[in-house]
Amino acid sequence: MKILALEKEVVGITDDQFTPNLLKEEARQAWKLHQAGIIRELYFRHDRHEAVLNLECKDVKEAQSVLATLPLVKAGLIAFEIIPLIPYNGFSRLFSEKFVKN
Repeated sequence: MKILALEKEVVGITDDQFTPNLLKEEARQAWKLHQAGIIRELYFRHDRHEAVLNLECKDVKEAQSVLATLPLVKAGLIAFEIIPLIPYNGFSRLFSEKFVKN
């Protein structure tokens, strides 16, 4: 299942809590998850410094467990909104008798 994980602000966190060692460990764990095929894509938003992850997991529960392995999540510095995705089926309208115009 495709899962979109959007980083969300944790109230009360300051920039100095994101230490270089912690950020390096975060990158290391993200790399491991990417190499395992769980993190398929990883971005930062252009409009603010928050991560956007495209995950491949069996379900939302697995996605939550995977994200909980990230050092910044463990430290309570970041959290994620988890959005399960399904395939777009709108193209079927192009071939449905109901929508076909002659």
